[in-house]
This record gives sequence, C-alpha cells and structure tokens, in this order.
Amino acid sequence: MTEDRETITRLLYSLASRTEVERYLRIFSTANKFAVLKVGGAILTNELDELALSLSFLHRVGLYPIVLHGAGPQLNEILEREGVEPDYSDGIRITDAQTLRVARRVFLEENQRLVEKLESLGTRARPIPLGVFTASFLDREKYGLVGKIERVDKEPIESAIRAGCLPILTSLALSEDGQILNVNADVAASELSKVLEPLKIVYLNEKGGLVHGKTGELIESINLDEEYDDLMKEEWVKFGTKLKLREMKELLDHLPRSSSVAIISVDQLQKELFTDSGAGTLIRRGYKLFRTHSIEEAGAERLRAVLQELDEDVRENRKSVAQIFSELSRFPYTIYGDENMECVAFVSHPPGEVPILTRIVASRNAMMTNIMENVWNMIRKDHKRLVWTVRADNENRAWHFEHADGSFTRDRRSLFYYGIRDVGEVEKVMRFLEDNNRVERAYLPLNARKPGTRGYSTLAASATRPQLATRAHAQLAAQRSYATDANTKRVALIGARGYTGRSLVQLINEHPSLELSHVSSRELAGFPLEEYTKGQVTYTNISVDDLKKLERGEGDVAPPDAYVMALPNGVCKPFVDAVREGGAGKPQGHGVIVDLSADHRFEADWTYGLPELYNREAVRSAKLVSNPGCYATNTQMLLAPLLPYIDPANPPTVMGVSGYSGAGTVSSGKRSDGKRPETLPKITPESLAGGVRPYALTDHIHEREARTHLGALAGQEIKLAFTPMVAPWFQGIISTASIPLREKLTSKQVRELYEQKYGSEPLVEIRSAVPEIKDIALKHGFKVGGFQVHSNGERVVVVGVIDNLLKGAATQCLQNLNLALGLNEFAGIPTA
Repeated sequence: MTEDRETITRLLYSLASRTEVERYLRIFSTANKFAVLKVGGAILTNELDELALSLSFLHRVGLYPIVLHGAGPQLNEILEREGVEPDYSDGIRITDAQTLRVARRVFLEENQRLVEKLESLGTRARPIPLGVFTASFLDREKYGLVGKIERVDKEPIESAIRAGCLPILTSLALSEDGQILNVNADVAASELSKVLEPLKIVYLNEKGGLVHGKTGELIESINLDEEYDDLMKEEWVKFGTKLKLREMKELLDHLPRSSSVAIISVDQLQKELFTDSGAGTLIRRGYKLFRTHSIEEAGAERLRAVLQELDEDVRENRKSVAQIFSELSRFPYTIYGDENMECVAFVSHPPGEVPILTRIVASRNAMMTNIMENVWNMIRKDHKRLVWTVRADNENRAWHFEHADGSFTRDRRSLFYYGIRDVGEVEKVMRFLEDNNRVERAYLPLNARKPGTRGYSTLAASATRPQLATRAHAQLAAQRSYATDANTKRVALIGARGYTGRSLVQLINEHPSLELSHVSSRELAGFPLEEYTKGQVTYTNISVDDLKKLERGEGDVAPPDAYVMALPNGVCKPFVDAVREGGAGKPQGHGVIVDLSADHRFEADWTYGLPELYNREAVRSAKLVSNPGCYATNTQMLLAPLLPYIDPANPPTVMGVSGYSGAGTVSSGKRSDGKRPETLPKITPESLAGGVRPYALTDHIHEREARTHLGALAGQEIKLAFTPMVAPWFQGIISTASIPLREKLTSKQVRELYEQKYGSEPLVEIRSAVPEIKDIALKHGFKVGGFQVHSNGERVVVVGVIDNLLKGAATQCLQNLNLALGLNEFAGIPTA
C-alpha cells in the first residue's frame, strides 16, 4: 500500500509542482473530513469508469471523499418510458408516490453500480443509500413526497471511513415515522457539508463548471459577496441553476470565509484538489472590495503591515513604506483592495496622463481565491489605459503577461501595458513617463534593431507597424524568422519546457526547411531559447487570445505555418480552438496543428499520425494531426503485422518498460540567482533504487489508444492487455508482446510478416536478435526482433524498442509536420 501511494503521488507531479502536491496531501491527510463530492446523475451514466478511477486514485493515497450522488437523468428516462411527465417547481422535482417508487429503485441501482465499480478496482466502498438524512415534508401540498432535511447523522459515514471504505450516499431521506422522502441532491450535499465542514466541497458535472447562459463560456469564478444579487437577476439563471446557486450561497454563509465550492468535470478532480490553479468554476463568498483616494481612509498602519509582508521592494530594503507613500502622494491616486487586505493595488493618475499601476501586492490566498482578479477588474473598469513595471524575476510574472496587451523586457525588468493600441503611441507615452521620472530609463526599448536583423528591442523594431495590439505580440514580433529559403516553414511550439519539447527544438534546429518562430512556456517566459542556434528566440507565455490574434495575422506578425501543441493532457483544447477560430474564413484555413497530447487521439476529425501503419496521404492533406503516444506507437508497431493471425478469444499481452524521462518533468522553480529554472525529472533513478516500478496497472490510456487504432486497421475489434513500467535509465522503451495465434506459424514465417510490412520503411529495423535499450536510445526509429514461437506453434513472443522522446514523440511529430507541410517525410531525421 505504501508503494502504491508513492507511485500515485509521483503521478500527481504531472499536474503540479512537488511542493503543491505534497502540501495538499499533508493538509488532506490530517483532516477529519477531507471532501464532500456531489456527483450528478449524468456522470454515473456517461462517465462511471472515469469517476471510479478518480475515486480509487484518492483512496490509494489514503483519502476518503464522501460521495453523494444524484440520479436525475436516469429517473427522467424511466418516468418518461412509464408515461409520467417529470414536473418541477423552483428547481425541485414534484414527487408523487409513483415517482418516489421509481426514484427509490433508481437510486439504489445507481448507488450499487458505483460501489461495484469501485470494488472491481480494488477500492473498498460502502453503499449508504438511507440512514444519513432525517427530513420533514418540505411542502406536501406543493411538492408531494419531498423532504426538508432536519438532521444529518454522521455515524454511518464515520463508520465506513473507520473501516477503510469510501462512503457512497444517495439524497434519499427518512421522516421520523419512516417515510422515504426525495431530497434534491444539491440541497443534500449542502446540508451534509454544513455538518461535516470538509476542507473541499466539489460538485461534479459533465460541463466542467457553470456555463454562462448567454455567452456559452465557462464561468471561472463567482464572488458571491460581489456578484450574487446581479447573477440571480439574469434571465438565464433559473430552475436547477438558480436552486444550485441559492443553496451554495446559503451553505457558504454558514461556513468560514475560506470555504469554497468547486464545480468541475470528473477528469479535472485531481487538478482541483492538488493544484493551486484548480479547475472549473470556483464559488466563494469572497470579501467586499474597496477603493479610496486616501492612505488614511484605507488605514495607514494596515497598509504598512501589508507592504512589509508582501512587497518585494520593502522586504529586500530597496524602498521603505514611507518612500512608497511619499511617491504615491505626488499625484492624484487611488488605492484598491479587499476588506481583509489580502490584495492591495496603488494607481497613480495625474490628469491628462496615462495612469501607472505603481504596485500591486497579493497573498497566495488572494491569488488562489480570485481576490486578486476581482481587484484587477475594478482597476480595469476605472482605467481604460494603464502601464506598470515588475522585475523580470518576479515569481508572479506570468500573471502580468496574462493581463497585459503588450510588454517588453530590458535589463531584467519588464514593462507591461494595456489599452495602448498604436506602437508609436506606446513609444511616445514611455518617453513622456521617462522624461518626467515616472518610469526608469532601463525599461525603454533603446538601441532598436534595423529591419532584417535580430536586435533585442521588441517595440522599436516594429515602430512602423500600426496595430501591435496583443499582450504577447511585442515579444512575438521579436521572434520572427527572416528565412533565406522561400520553402522554409515556420513552426510555433506551444509548451516547450519538457524533454519532448527540448528534443523537438533540437530536430528543428538541424532541419533544412523548418525554423522556430515562437516558443511558449509560462515558467520560462523571458528567457532565451539557448538550445536553438538558427536565430534568437525567446520563450513567451502565449495565451489563448494571443494565439487567436497570431493566426489572424494581427499586428503584422505573420502566422506560423504550423503549431505543435506540447501541452499536458486535458489542457490543449482552448489553444486548438483559438487557432481554428483565428483561421476561420482564411482562404487556406488555419495553420497545421500537431497535438502531442492524448486529447485528440480518438476524435474523428483529427488524423492519427503514425505514418508506417496508417494512410500517409491523409496526413499530407490534414490540418489537424494527433501525434500517437510513445507506448501506443511501440505496441501498434509490434502487433500490426500479426493482426490477421491474432486469436480474438485470447488477446495479446504487452509489457512495456520506459526510461524515467517518460514520466515527464517538473520545474525547479524560481532561482535566487535569476537564471533560467531547471527542468528536473519527476521520477529519478534514486527513487527507483535500481529496480523497475509498474504503474497504471489497468486501463492505461495507451492501451485504449492501441486497441482503438489497431481495430480500425484490422476492421474488427482488437483486444489487448498492457502494463507499463518505469525503469532507472533515462530514455528508451522496450516492449515485449506475447501473442496467441489463431493458426500455427513458425518463427521464420513471423519474421517474413514483419519484413513484408516494414521492409521499405527507413525508420524500421528488423533483426533476429532481441533488441535492447542500448540499440535504440538517441535513435529515431523502431527496432523489432526476437520472433520466438512457442513449441506448440500457437503463441509468438516479439520484442520492440523505440526512443520514447524521439520516435515515441519528437521524431514522429517531425514526420507528421513534414508530411502535412508538403516536405519530404524524413527531412531532418537521421536515418542511419
């Protein structure tokens, strides 16, 4: 169990830094009540497997979420089949005896289904369909057999947890005389949370949060103190949505201000629980905000305490609080903040001048709970234009990039602005501020480069361009490639910090017809891409809006020919959507997109890019290419030649062992010397102690990926069992496939099948001997060998190796880029 917990904990490092994960695990593990999870009925119907895996994941690290589920869609479906029209009032289901009879059956069945699914994964769970909630009639005449919860009995829940089981509850209640009553699941979750006061309250739904009824966009956060009254007046807020918001407001009014409710999708559960950024929609009471034009009104001593604690200049003795107050008082100013002073901002705004955000400071809690965003929104409402400066090593620098229209960096300091659309005006404003000692000269873009050269400045070089308007365009412009070959194609790499990104940079650096136009990394923004020698490229933090504008060609920054999405699983969609939206209406459409994540490997409108097995011509004409996973590539290459001979009643078994680079990377974080953060492995050889470690023992996504695409290739369902392991070497995968056959074959016949399939492929080597990791590390292809047939002739064992960072990721990406961009498939790929 200890090893299980350690393995899963390391997998969490793919979501966040080690510090974040370990901090949350420590907090959750010592909590009496960790979390209440309310699960919508649609989740049980459509995402039961994903839900069970997520809950099992938590259980294996020693956490016991209290799960309360609904069953609304299932109940509606059965009622409609039986000729009963579902009826609601104020978002509450009107429940007669027939409805309650069906509801009781449906709740019990759904409860048992979830429990059985958890048990099948080795996770102990206890069904508690009744006995927790005692209720009276809410309004018998109006609602029928609907309960108002009067009491919550914690004992059944605590008993389950003491026994090591996850408690699985329904929202059915009992009256004092034993009558079963239906209770809205949101209401039940609210009442349960009031009694238990858990650290986390999470509502799981299919939409992944609350969606604005008019714009269709996900609402990232709701500050109830500021927004509740206006939100409840919106015409789209009705029925279940209104009831949900009312219940959450009433719940949070009973809990500490630090409490919150998150509405998320199942696949975002770990991100919500173990990262500072969270997921979905976060609902909090928040704090009242203030604005004042007087230090005294804000409270001089309170401001002094905040600055002494949170301001870098004060902490590092570069400025005193008195000096800050004195400089602020030279001109008219406004102070913004929240009543608890978790976040405070100072804006200086002399008449007729562009206002300056002289400083904004925020606690970690303010950043996590959206207080900082609320303060920022106040500033945006008051000031249509703004400039501000921060040190280049500021730990929150990514936030500043996200909230600016443009920026530039010089002498390790960055200047940001919004609302200034013309580059010439930016230069004029900056000169005026500098001449009047409002900003330091070091921030100004002096010594501008001449057109066609690669100087440092990002603004002066673009001074003739009238509309450089997006927050990253000033930086993006500095990274334009000045190609000498008309056939050269420009590539933007979105997410470039990890090992795969590094490998792809090296390949493009040596490619005769590709060059990098942009590289994006939130943590490395502002640092030069030192591994790239074709020209000067600097990491930027390219947002979704930046991508949209870049693809449109706004600001006279030519869009790239292709985008490579090297982002974590589950993150890619908004970036892809931005490129597609930016290219809508263009004669040739948007640029080619190659996605290295797993997000699009099962979608029909994406071309699956494994050229040796699937239609190369499809990739040549594709704009959307999904790059296969490393294990999935090795597995498919291993099994494909034998597809006609696989025994459908006895699926193959594949065991794959990968170097620890396959587990991904973490950043070392901010360095005290101001140098670029280091990229560190999530799993180290030391932690493996010289051995191998199995993980994802069932249902690994690469198993599903290989099964799906091999099935399409074979024209029939293909089953297989796959187990991955991580080993103490750095890169390279070795996979051993044990394949039952439907008819007897000799080892010679098996080898001939592989030669027929791959004999003309430049990146495939077929050998008699068993290939080893030393044969493939740092090589760009696939090697296969062994070909041993059992003495009965009914089972063959074959071994294949690839480099997980190359043919398993970067090299295959380059093949797909070459094809989709009309180049030679193997250009830039050493085949020797």
